[in-house]
Amino acid sequence: MTGVRIAGVGLTHFGKHPERTGRDLFAEASEHAFADSGVSHDDIEALYYGNFMGELAEHQGHQGPLMAEAAGVRAPATRYESACASSGVAIRQAVKDVRNGEADALLVGGAERMNNLGTAGTTEALAIAADDLYEVRAGMTFPGAYALMARAYFDEFGGSREDLAHIAVKNHEHALPNEHAQFQNEISIEQALDAPMIAEPLGLFDACPITDGASAAVLVSDEYAEEHGLDAPVSITGTGQGGDRMALQGRDYLARSPAAEEAAEEAYAEAGIDAGDVDVAEVHDCFTIAEVLALEALDFYAPGEAIGAARRGETTRDGDRPINLSGGLKAKGHPVGATGTSQLVEMTRILRGDHPNSDSVPDAKTGVTHNAGGTVASATVHVLEVVS
Repeated sequence: MTGVRIAGVGLTHFGKHPERTGRDLFAEASEHAFADSGVSHDDIEALYYGNFMGELAEHQGHQGPLMAEAAGVRAPATRYESACASSGVAIRQAVKDVRNGEADALLVGGAERMNNLGTAGTTEALAIAADDLYEVRAGMTFPGAYALMARAYFDEFGGSREDLAHIAVKNHEHALPNEHAQFQNEISIEQALDAPMIAEPLGLFDACPITDGASAAVLVSDEYAEEHGLDAPVSITGTGQGGDRMALQGRDYLARSPAAEEAAEEAYAEAGIDAGDVDVAEVHDCFTIAEVLALEALDFYAPGEAIGAARRGETTRDGDRPINLSGGLKAKGHPVGATGTSQLVEMTRILRGDHPNSDSVPDAKTGVTHNAGGTVASATVHVLEVVS
């Protein structure tokens, strides 16, 4: 079975781009990825593309071929939808197809426009990732759902709003040098705690922003990289996917995310590593409590132990295992369909040494990306390693 190299990566700026279309954003991200890779557009055998709310935000379905055209690729193109894990699932399919010999060169990525809907419209659009019958019709929104998960965690393990505030402060600090980040500004613990409450115990600074943006990566087989003399030192050595019941009311746990646990177990087994081998990670912190659940699902911490990790300095850029050096969804931004691939882009740059925060982990060889859909009813985990 061949290995899967990351030949090139690209991002747009994450933020508010009301004047741009989704196809315009993806064209820019893919152009950066091709320029970074040295791979010809003509060699791409398929596009795997993540998008969640294109019908609602742009009245545009059937986005696969549209985005292939925007990227300058003449090849079969498929759109993947798994809520906020859409492009994480697209990456997983691309990895499997390179490994099984279906293709030697693929383009993966995602894009989302959200700000044109406004806050109320985006909240309503995102809600279709929840169970309409049992959650949405009862008034559930995603801030409300994650607030319930935070309360369940506090009830079972303890923790406080100040613990969550340390996560927000950390991720804003990490985003400061990231030119792609939506928020390149520091916040204080006091600002986070004094911010307006959106769904107790979560305040405004516990939530990620509404974001427009796109991301892309060119993946190739080991043989293609060698034949074309590519400088592609980072490989995807493990991929995993897990699932859980859609509605929170049907879950066995609210203070854990079994879908991410399953995905991590599978990805680690494929890569032949365990959690102790991971030097750095990008995790799905759509809300601050989500970072806590992710760190425990990835087996970096035992249940109940990750809530104080940022406060103790263990996950900061100077800590033992830095988390979300990009700024995470919290500060870099969360254009839903683009997030999974954007985590791959950031981690690739961190491991290659050309990310603005690479100097925090100069000896890092192994990184993990964790991408979750909805309230983690779906999740993907990928292991990236420096192979040469």
